[in-house]
Amino acid sequence: MILVLHNVTSTQRLIDTARLAFQNDVMFVVTKVGGTAAQAGVPEASKLAYKLGKPFLVLPDLKDAVDLLSPDKVFLVTNSSQKKLLGEDLKGKAMVVVSGAENGFSKFDLSLGESVRLSDVDVDQNPVVQASLLLYCLRKT
Repeated sequence: MILVLHNVTSTQRLIDTARLAFQNDVMFVVTKVGGTAAQAGVPEASKLAYKLGKPFLVLPDLKDAVDLLSPDKVFLVTNSSQKKLLGEDLKGKAMVVVSGAENGFSKFDLSLGESVRLSDVDVDQNPVVQASLLLYCLRKT
């Protein structure tokens, strides 16, 4: 599985999500990084990835990640979706995208994949919590 953190400006949010991804043996990709996350978060996550021998990729935009990595399926996690993400959806080379911004995904971003929600979760969460719940649910299947 490929975990993507898209449109992030918080250093702590990027580092926390990177640690989570590296502990769970998924490929971690960050797209559209700005602010302090670009200045301090990317270097810190890069050091951590190197020390742990984990894959880490930083790209300018979500479309670049989809084009470069060619996943079988792309899922964008948002609570506004009615479709629930299930474990069997993640078979093969699946890309799961969580938004690092409070305002979620743009219409263009949503056009790159399928909008889904985490099963049985009805509250808004930050991307670290979304990724944690997702990876926990994957372990249970």
